[in-house]
Amino acid sequence: MGDIEAPSSSSGPRQSALLSLLPSKEFATSRKGMLLIAEVALSFISFFCFAASAAAAFVTVPLLEFLAAVFVLFAYSTKFNERFKGFCWPLMDFMRCVTAAIIYFIVSIMAVSKYVDGSSKAAGIFGFIATIAFAIDFYLIFNELATFLKQGGGSNEEPSGQQDDISDSDSD
Repeated sequence: MGDIEAPSSSSGPRQSALLSLLPSKEFATSRKGMLLIAEVALSFISFFCFAASAAAAFVTVPLLEFLAAVFVLFAYSTKFNERFKGFCWPLMDFMRCVTAAIIYFIVSIMAVSKYVDGSSKAAGIFGFIATIAFAIDFYLIFNELATFLKQGGGSNEEPSGQQDDISDSDSD
């Protein structure tokens, strides 16, 4: 009976280590979190569709976008972007989304128009949906950056996606 309890107690730290890799519930339910999860999922599905299709030459695009989206999801969910100030994270994320939307759009047009197998068509459709997800993401990031710059964001602070209570110090 004691042998049964030992494995369950040793799986506790392993399970908590795996759970620490997942995004927090508050981030996963935020607008940015949902967009990143959608980008990861659509890139993953598109990758497998391209891998199984005659358009397998395009498999690199969803693979790279999947890896980039997973990295950004990990960075934002663990607040790595706040600890590492070496990059302008919103600008880097904006460029990632713009290039992903453009490349997905081109590859999806090629997959749907040039290849006749069902997997290529499915990859193209998921690519178009991923294009929309990346386009929404870069539109929202652009609006954040534009608002930040209009407010005189000349300091070293970066715009935050979730603006907390904005208080007016003159209201007292």
